[in-house]
Amino acid sequence: MSALRTADKPIGSGTAKASPPDLFITALAPMVWGSTYLVTTEFLPADRPLLAATVRALPAGLVLMLVTRTWPRGSWWFKAAALGALNIGLFFFLLFFTAYQLPGGLAALVMSIQPLFVLFLGVLWLGERIRLMHVVACAVGAAGVGLLVLRSDASLTFVGVLAGMAGALSMAAGIVLTKRWGRPDGVGLLGFTGLQLAMGGVMLLPVTLLVEGLPGSVSAPNLAGFAYLRCKGLIRHDHGVRRG
Repeated sequence: MSALRTADKPIGSGTAKASPPDLFITALAPMVWGSTYLVTTEFLPADRPLLAATVRALPAGLVLMLVTRTWPRGSWWFKAAALGALNIGLFFFLLFFTAYQLPGGLAALVMSIQPLFVLFLGVLWLGERIRLMHVVACAVGAAGVGLLVLRSDASLTFVGVLAGMAGALSMAAGIVLTKRWGRPDGVGLLGFTGLQLAMGGVMLLPVTLLVEGLPGSVSAPNLAGFAYLRCKGLIRHDHGVRRG
């Protein structure tokens, strides 16, 4: 079984140019991302963000870990746990909580501030420089999402907006830490992704059982929604970006 080594490898160092399948997956990810809000409200059991987050993360993570035979060692126990909590556990919970609280357009608009968080955390943790074009691009992107999907009759809830912003901040922190730590030598993208999914799912599972419990019954649409989210969870935007 291959192991996560303690020697860090900067992302993208020594890797080949992204292949057409990588580029296709990268382009597909934002296309299907917005469907999370529709699937959550129309197909999943009502008001169960922890269950939705756990089902999306844990099965896919365990499968990828088994297939790639990846296991953490040394400092990567802590790093994988931190990335799993930020990129998966906390983020998925807040994503689904926001989807239950806000209409899809508003939820997408709130979460679209994530690139701004990435920029500012990059300055604090990585010493990166913020350029005006980055700020303008983030602002234009957020405005574009609002113009495209925001309904005029939609209503805001404070807790939903706060959860969406917290989710964006959580994912942004995970992205910046991933830039800082990179991927260990000999660990592929699928194994690295699977480890984070599994770590996040393991953290979510006991909280889900304690707070929400299991639903008394699951309908066919519920099963279809969970299956869709599990498949969609494997289409990650960073698949093509990290290979480039």
